[in-house]
Amino acid sequence: MARWAIGVLGLLALACGGVGEAPDPRQVTIEMLDNSFSIPEIRVPVGAEVTFVGAGRNPHNAVAADGSWSTESSFGSLAQTAGDAATVRFDQPGEYVFFCTFHGNAEGSGMAGRLVVGDPGASAAAQGIAESAAPGAWSGTTIQVPEEAPTVQAAVELSQPGDMILIGPGRYQEAVEVNTPGLVIRGTDRNQVVLDAQFRAENVIEVYVDGVVVENLTVMNGVANGVYWSGVRGFRASYVTAIDNGDYGIYAFDSSDGLFEYSYASGSPDSGFYVGQCDPCQAVIDHVVAEWNGLGYSGTNASGELYLLNSVWRFNAAGIVPNTLDSELLPPFHDVTIAGNLVHDNNNRQAPAKAAPWSALGNGILLAGGNSSLVLRNRVFNQEVNGIAVTPNLDRNFWTSSGNRVEGNVVSGSGRADLALAGPAGSDNCFVDNELDTTLPVGLETFATCDGLRLPVLYELAGSTEQLGRVMENGLQLRPTNEVGSAPTPGPQENLPGDAPVLPAVDVFANYPLDLDSIAVPDVPAGVSVISQKGATVFGVLLGSLTSVFFGLYAYFLPFVLYAAWVTIALWDLARSGRGKGPVIGWSAVILLIPFLGVILYYVIGRSAIPAWQRWTLVVGGLGAYLVILAAGALIGGVV
Repeated sequence: MARWAIGVLGLLALACGGVGEAPDPRQVTIEMLDNSFSIPEIRVPVGAEVTFVGAGRNPHNAVAADGSWSTESSFGSLAQTAGDAATVRFDQPGEYVFFCTFHGNAEGSGMAGRLVVGDPGASAAAQGIAESAAPGAWSGTTIQVPEEAPTVQAAVELSQPGDMILIGPGRYQEAVEVNTPGLVIRGTDRNQVVLDAQFRAENVIEVYVDGVVVENLTVMNGVANGVYWSGVRGFRASYVTAIDNGDYGIYAFDSSDGLFEYSYASGSPDSGFYVGQCDPCQAVIDHVVAEWNGLGYSGTNASGELYLLNSVWRFNAAGIVPNTLDSELLPPFHDVTIAGNLVHDNNNRQAPAKAAPWSALGNGILLAGGNSSLVLRNRVFNQEVNGIAVTPNLDRNFWTSSGNRVEGNVVSGSGRADLALAGPAGSDNCFVDNELDTTLPVGLETFATCDGLRLPVLYELAGSTEQLGRVMENGLQLRPTNEVGSAPTPGPQENLPGDAPVLPAVDVFANYPLDLDSIAVPDVPAGVSVISQKGATVFGVLLGSLTSVFFGLYAYFLPFVLYAAWVTIALWDLARSGRGKGPVIGWSAVILLIPFLGVILYYVIGRSAIPAWQRWTLVVGGLGAYLVILAAGALIGGVV
């Protein structure tokens, strides 16, 4: 998942899609987002300087496919993280496909782009980026590993569209890049067919063509990801185990028409399962298990016909966290359905976790800055912070949440609240027919119902601001750092049925039997107890870490402290003013009956006897001090 909070870079951004023209064509900036370039196609004159800036949480770079230049030549290090920049000068005309070695390839697939230097008449069509159409049926050809090809990569290179690669038991110390569409890559035994990248490659299996299936095997020890699809139509992971990968377990980016099913992911410091930057995604995650990750699920800017169903999310730092970020395209996320999931004990401080997951620690289901999503008939329990929470999300922009529906869930044992709506929030969030004990604000299901009363402004601030404390803990390095590989080794996982048909990933979503009406709240598993995590709270602020308490209480109390001081001083000033009864009563009514604004109006136009500099100190100084403290925390924590 991309950084939840990164600096405002103030960078030039040109329109994506088509060849862009920079306002100053000799000074161009391209942001390296997670995981795409902000300008995938650009034309510049000879002598132009192109600055590549890290604008995501993950490391990225820009390398010419022909090897003629890379960001390393000017930056000194191949990988760039958020805020790092490298400038490359182009003094010779030419045309280049460039790519990120972490998330793309030299053929122009994945995170790739096209740069034309000089020659303004060059074609705008990307060259060297061939589109592949996956066949809808198995070719009938099977390539066996190791009998017919010694490695999985060798089998891929022998394959034709629609073939199956069948892998026999063994530990294959390799990484695989797939450029043949419609392949079915299948292990004969999920637990005994292991692809181990040994942390020597970014992705254990990376796919840049349509319709590829990975099933019935284990992937582990990728520097970044276990299985990674990028820029494809049609993907499927079935009965896949992904463990101890350096970023995500099973990951689809900028891709649609897909399915993750009956799979397992653990030990990823960002998230076990991830779907990012797609609209409409037309994707389903069903019957998976995620544990001992930073997040069980993260979906940045993933929207439209996206379903998370019937799965188990446990023992992660946080559970299910769809989110909106500016570091990827297509914000904000919307229209995600989360139904029939078992979500519990996502408070794991021993799990490997990066900064963003730590900020979400202790939340079961967290909708962070998204719209029009449905949280339906899930069972959520034993969460230290919130069971289900709808919150805003801060990145370069401040993304509120609107139009979300939380219905029919069973939530218990939450440390702060079973249901929470943190603000500032957008309109039309509603909560109905949930079985629970506590909500924040109090009476959430009474005053924000889906079919009846819905107050226009109903949310609580502490749920947003106390998270700033956890962000600050990252900045001050006050949180535990658990290395990849520290998660427990999982036991054997269920195998793909022996009679499973060979099916390329074509029309996956259209053929998936979605039936929300048949999904019920899951039972508590045998041997698992619902234990109240209820912690001590003050006005909705969980008395956990000192930083979270400080920012939570600070945001909650200080506006009221300021307001009380303003009102007391204003009424005292009126009482001593010697004005007639009418002005005193009139201004008193304005001060008392118009919250905040009334007393400010008095100080500005009420002919107060208090010297002007004192009045401005009261109003502007008080608000300024409030904002300075929040800004300081944001700076230390890395929000701005």
